[in-house]
Amino acid sequence: MTELVVVSGKGGTGKTTVVATLAALAQQAVLADCDVDAADLHLLLEPDVRHTEEFVSGHKAVIEREACTGCAACNAHCRFGAIQVKHASNGGTYCEIDPVSCEGCGVCLHVCPAEAVDFPECRCGELYVSETRYGPMVHARLNVAEENSGKLVTRVREKARTILQQNNHELLIVDGPPGIGCPVIASLTGVSFALLVTEPTLSGLHDLLAFPIWPTS
Repeated sequence: MTELVVVSGKGGTGKTTVVATLAALAQQAVLADCDVDAADLHLLLEPDVRHTEEFVSGHKAVIEREACTGCAACNAHCRFGAIQVKHASNGGTYCEIDPVSCEGCGVCLHVCPAEAVDFPECRCGELYVSETRYGPMVHARLNVAEENSGKLVTRVREKARTILQQNNHELLIVDGPPGIGCPVIASLTGVSFALLVTEPTLSGLHDLLAFPIWPTS
């Protein structure tokens, strides 16, 4: 099995166009779009979604309104400003968690004397298995303001490898995310080859040559 990932230091360099072109030339390949924060390979290949999986990772706190006594102990200990104290119509108070600001640390769960905090798993996004005119494709969508994109990238690659083996194909082409963060590391780990794409400018060439994979002499 050969796994080729196409990456770039920034968005807008044309790596998705390169991936689509390689897919058209390769024919018998499996495709994976690992830019789960802003996937766009589907815009070029117009895939037909055949299977959808929910991506669940991490936890986020939820306060049960009926059980909350309004003591605000959770608000006092939350370091992310995710908990607000609200005024009820009967003159009392209760606490409410902003799901976008919640980091899932769980401190509110431990300090609440009324045990009014639930800590369910977080449904972060969806993974898709599709069919394109150039072969099978695995892609995903991470929900707004959600984290764990690196884990979702790993899930996309694992699913793509499984399909590759099932279809007896030899080549997996990965459209990697831009930048140098966690999702990029997750898309590069263990690949056979990496193709770096940059814009045709002096600054782009400078950054490309400074990439640590090149020999120094």
